[in-house]
Amino acid sequence: MSEGGIPSLEGWIAALTRPAALAELAALVASGVLAWAFCLGISRASGPPDKTSILFGRRIVDGALFPLLWLPLAYLAQALLARWVPMAVFKIAIPVLMALVVIRVGVKVLQVAFGNTRLIRVLERTISWVAWLAMVLWVSGLLPLILDELDRVTWTIGGSSMSIRTLIEGILTAGAVLIIALWISSAIEARLLRAATGGALSLRKAVSNATRAFLMFVGLLVALSAVGIDLTALSVLGGAIGVGVGFGLQKLASNYVSGFVILAERSMRIGDNVRVDNFEGVITQINARYTVIRSLGGRESIVPNELLIITRVENLSLSDSRVWLSTLVSVSYDSDVELVMGLLQKAASSQNRVLNDPAPSVTLINFGADGLELKVGYWISDPENGSDGLKSLINLEILRSLREHHIEIPFPQRVVHTAPLEKLPVMPL
Repeated sequence: MSEGGIPSLEGWIAALTRPAALAELAALVASGVLAWAFCLGISRASGPPDKTSILFGRRIVDGALFPLLWLPLAYLAQALLARWVPMAVFKIAIPVLMALVVIRVGVKVLQVAFGNTRLIRVLERTISWVAWLAMVLWVSGLLPLILDELDRVTWTIGGSSMSIRTLIEGILTAGAVLIIALWISSAIEARLLRAATGGALSLRKAVSNATRAFLMFVGLLVALSAVGIDLTALSVLGGAIGVGVGFGLQKLASNYVSGFVILAERSMRIGDNVRVDNFEGVITQINARYTVIRSLGGRESIVPNELLIITRVENLSLSDSRVWLSTLVSVSYDSDVELVMGLLQKAASSQNRVLNDPAPSVTLINFGADGLELKVGYWISDPENGSDGLKSLINLEILRSLREHHIEIPFPQRVVHTAPLEKLPVMPL
């Protein structure tokens, strides 16, 4: 006999075909429409839509807030109708809504916290199957019977007795606690990182990472306690972990500590243009263990945070984003040096990315073997956009100007000495 007094499948069908079932169905649909209206109003009041939102999802109805509101409204409608009509539709609808809440919350939180990876997709399918299976067993009335049978299979671990039912309930409780901890940490992270840039972004990222680690740790302790594990027994495990960190995991621990140091002191920030180990690019991520640097060519370098602490790092935009660039030009000795210097400075100033303050400079740096060597120097404020293209444009303008004024760019000159023919040795035939 299933819960609610309906004895069999025929009883379910008879109850669902009664006219009172139409009233239940209408109340269920009305509560669903009301929940959707509440979600729509809250979404519009909260600002621009976010497709990655846990509560609202992409289309309001695929978020977690819709079933979370529909479930209590359905309970309220059931309580009101139970005075006049027998319940049949709500006996199925309430467990379905409960399963939908579990699936939506679990899946959305995992997607936001860890992204759409293969492992997360497997966990999402697992949550869905477990939730729908529990719903079917509850509606059919088999769930209490199965739990009673599982409660009879017991064993003793140390001084405590456990059963399969206790183990399953502990695992489910642990999963729920960890999902709630991840949800809270994701909400805090989204709140902290909203509209943050530069140094504020790095500092808030550090606070976000620390908060997530703390909540996950607390959630793990609560989950272990729910399973039935005595937390006092973890003192020995904590000592072993400390020894492992001190010896085998010192590099890993060093990277994590270095990551928090970098985020706290803000010597390197997200968006900075840096050069590390002959690799230059923009910092796109600063994680607890590593930092991601993306070059202008699209390559990404994953740099352990310890390397950023113990080695020399060139930060091209730490206190000033301006970068000085230069190019070398050789002209013949009979050229008008004043004219050449003016042409070179004009060619550098013709590009929009070149700053006017400080203005480009031209210097005669060397009397070379083949001609006069001059250096054109100029400043730019956007090194993240690259320098090769700008150098090419300036060089092309220099070449055009020199050719227009018939200024010679000398070729390398070499003197070859040849001995007279009569002094050459005669080789015997």
